[in-house]
Amino acid sequence: MSDPGATTTGLRAIRGQALSVGLATGSYGLSFGALAVTAGLSVPQAMALSLLLFSGGSQFAVVNVLGAGGSGAAAVATSTMLGVRNGLYGIEVARFLRASGARRLLGAHLTIDESTAVALAQEQPEVQRTGFWAAGLGVYAFWNLSTLVGALVGNAIGDPRVWGLDAAAAAAFVALIWPRLKDRTGQVTAALAAVIALISFAPMPAGVPVLLAAIAAIVIGLASAGPSSAHDIEQPEGDLL
Repeated sequence: MSDPGATTTGLRAIRGQALSVGLATGSYGLSFGALAVTAGLSVPQAMALSLLLFSGGSQFAVVNVLGAGGSGAAAVATSTMLGVRNGLYGIEVARFLRASGARRLLGAHLTIDESTAVALAQEQPEVQRTGFWAAGLGVYAFWNLSTLVGALVGNAIGDPRVWGLDAAAAAAFVALIWPRLKDRTGQVTAALAAVIALISFAPMPAGVPVLLAAIAAIVIGLASAGPSSAHDIEQPEGDLL
């Protein structure tokens, strides 16, 4: 039986942590909003991406490809490949969230790197659930607010190269993934993906180098998962998100 006092302390601490994560991650939405409008999207279109897609890496991929002159199909394909990981997160999140109905749909939308990481860092199921919802909703609120501000600012300042915003998407994306490169597999995967993108940058149409790098990363991830991880995916506990 869990200690009620420890649970209460854990809940208080996890709410504070989730707020910090929401503020830190949400701030990157400024760069996304500015880059989105300078890549040719309108303010409503930029907001729609943040409200409905809500996946930082995938959103930056869309504006990067479109901004470089790539096709909509290439942008969607690249974004989808980068978003596959969120579906895999859902298998693990479902073990403790046990959501149904409208909460299940909302939980699926909020299953991102940050909400999953905050939740899985806890041991008690109640604290895990609180951490997931607090982090997910916090990031969602701050990300969309800062997207709006960034899009309005991007519309006002004109040429992004004057302010260095043409490099902001790449810098923000690196900042998003850097804390996750803690193990050797992640570091090797990132290095290989970068090499593939650089080699294919010149001869390939815009968006294709990122797509090739994403495919390579997914292949390495599946290969490194091993038989035991595959077994876990085939027989998850609880409802899938």
